[in-house]
Amino acid sequence: MDEGSVITLDQAFVDQVNQSVEPHWGPLGWVTYKRTYARFIDAENRSEEWSETVQRVVEGNINLDPRLHDDSVTDKDALVRTLTNEAQSLYKLIYGLAATPSGRNLWVSGTQYQREHGDSLNNCWFSSIKPQRYGDSAIVPSYVNAQQETVSMPFAFMFDQLMKGGGVGFSVTRNNIEHIPKVACTRNLTIVVSSKNGSAEEACKSGAVDRDEWLAHHPVTEDAPFYYEVPDTREGWVEALATVIDAHFDYFPKAHDSIVIDISRIRARGERIHGFGGTASGAAPLVEMLLDVNSIVNAAVHGHLSSVDATDIGNLIGKAVVAGNVRRSAELALGNWDDEAFVTMKQDQQKLYHHRWASNNSVAVSGDRQEYERIADSIRVNGEPGVVDLDLSRHYGRLVDGRSDSSDILAEGTNPCGEITLENGEPCNLFEVFPDIAQQQGWDLGTVFSLAARFAKRVTFGHYDWEVSRKVIERNRRIGISMSGIQDWFLNRFGHRVVTGFTQQREPIFDKRAIAEVDALYRDVVQADNAYSAQLHCPTSLKHTTVKPSGTVAKLAGASEGMHFHYAPYLIQRIRFQEDDPLLPALQACGYTIEPDVYTEHTMCVEFPVEAENADSQRFASAGTVSAQEQLATQTFLQTYWADNAVSCTITFQESEKPSLPSILSDYAGLIKSTSMLPYSGAGFKQAPKEPISKTTYEHIVGQISDDPHQVFLRLNPQHDRDDLVLVDQSDCVSGACPVR
Repeated sequence: MDEGSVITLDQAFVDQVNQSVEPHWGPLGWVTYKRTYARFIDAENRSEEWSETVQRVVEGNINLDPRLHDDSVTDKDALVRTLTNEAQSLYKLIYGLAATPSGRNLWVSGTQYQREHGDSLNNCWFSSIKPQRYGDSAIVPSYVNAQQETVSMPFAFMFDQLMKGGGVGFSVTRNNIEHIPKVACTRNLTIVVSSKNGSAEEACKSGAVDRDEWLAHHPVTEDAPFYYEVPDTREGWVEALATVIDAHFDYFPKAHDSIVIDISRIRARGERIHGFGGTASGAAPLVEMLLDVNSIVNAAVHGHLSSVDATDIGNLIGKAVVAGNVRRSAELALGNWDDEAFVTMKQDQQKLYHHRWASNNSVAVSGDRQEYERIADSIRVNGEPGVVDLDLSRHYGRLVDGRSDSSDILAEGTNPCGEITLENGEPCNLFEVFPDIAQQQGWDLGTVFSLAARFAKRVTFGHYDWEVSRKVIERNRRIGISMSGIQDWFLNRFGHRVVTGFTQQREPIFDKRAIAEVDALYRDVVQADNAYSAQLHCPTSLKHTTVKPSGTVAKLAGASEGMHFHYAPYLIQRIRFQEDDPLLPALQACGYTIEPDVYTEHTMCVEFPVEAENADSQRFASAGTVSAQEQLATQTFLQTYWADNAVSCTITFQESEKPSLPSILSDYAGLIKSTSMLPYSGAGFKQAPKEPISKTTYEHIVGQISDDPHQVFLRLNPQHDRDDLVLVDQSDCVSGACPVR
């Protein structure tokens, strides 16, 4: 790209915005930002400040406009001026926290890693667990033809995306699993490691053996077992997994009954990862995963992998990724509603605690009331499974727009939080608007949502590593423009909640002004996409809008999360930090309550007092007081008039509502594309993430806090910070399903 076409924000403009706009930090906003999205600046031995993060993110995005790379564009100067003006608007919008791109963009946009791996800009992905071709992808195992269908490919795709920080939804429904061929043979797996490797001791405890001793008795010859030396790369880990899986099937080139994986080159635990960021986990998690996966496939010899087997493999992958320090695994396994083994697989407590915790499990339904009633019986016991209505997802955008035989006909599942219906290999592509905050700051909402649509559209022009993803992205150009702080906005904008009541037939009554305004904003998004797509000579987006559950990003601005009601008017929010996090001394100096975490070693639990917006209003409602019926009705409103993708939420229910859950849930059959339900826990266990408190208690805690953590942190750390420490349990979803970054 010509240097003159690279768009940067003028420092004078940045300084002017910084002086005139006050970021709308929530009570946990700056702390959450600093430990989750501020990247380390090596040259200055410090982490970014908010203005630097926003500038990096905006410049990284605006320069994805493909016209900047197109030599046929005649008036590049005019294009640069136009895009520079847009970049300035985006900077002001995001800096003020009236809207933000996804957490993935906040973390990686504008970095060299993003330029090399466009995948890293997307929060989540979807994969169908069936034999697939690697094709022209960045990762192709050395032993296979790229055009050959392999059992390993969807698992390799999942492992790769999880290690890049994305979440993965995956389908183990019968129409996918039935395509997996019979397991042809068992394999003896030996994992070897050099004694010189810094993680050798941990690796051996996990099941590896000393390489030199093993080679002394097993010389490598043509007739020897298949031998793979794992490079110290993400791609190397992926190929190791693929090798272990594919070795059990007829197409694998080596007939020997053993395979050997050499992990000697993998860097030791604690060493820096310079691409994605953070520190290495060492080889032990890889060793455990490979041995466990091999055992699962061995056990299925001469038969087929089941939906439970495939889910277990996915969960073991997620477990290994969690051990990678800065990464968190986010998975959603989608099975058939009448697959009893899949529905009940988490009832095995030993396997649940070993690895089955790694996914939220949902079932595919067709909108039949009886299906919902049966599912509700399971939900009453343990809050699972969630529900995904694939028929509704494939044939409808917004419900108000009616049925279409071609709306999204190839969709097979969703991302882990369920807000985007996706095809195989496709990612979700999110941008989040806080309409209440935007209006407080004087923004025209039509302009805000148009900027959001253009930002997300540019993400589809990143460099994607996997062929399966490139093809579906180029065809669909799917985007997901979300609203968050919806309950705050409805209350401040319309004076009441969007559901104003119910008819005698239990049908919800919606505010007509809310319908009109939400419908108009949807049309603004579509119009912006149509206009920009014409300029870029690419297809218009298949779908445009969603409601993501939010979480970490909503905490930045202090908004209610997605469509969710505030948890309580006043509460203690507990956040866990690694015990040596440099933020802890600053928080302690300010007077925050800090105590050792009762669940995890080397972890500290910090209590933050939080007051919800409109907490003292008579109109205020919280998740602890709003009925499950009203929450489902609110989801239906947004699915009808706003989201042409889906609306993600976690419906909370009280103990008294359990008997009526089958009836309540079945009332919304055919009206919601995906949902999950959990009991409202309140403060039911020690160091609960959220604990409702009284206003008096809140004021007492606030009275103990003597200073601003941001200012104290700067005083205590004028020249030093680190990027290898993260919040232990922050997530981008209320349910904990989505990744930190």
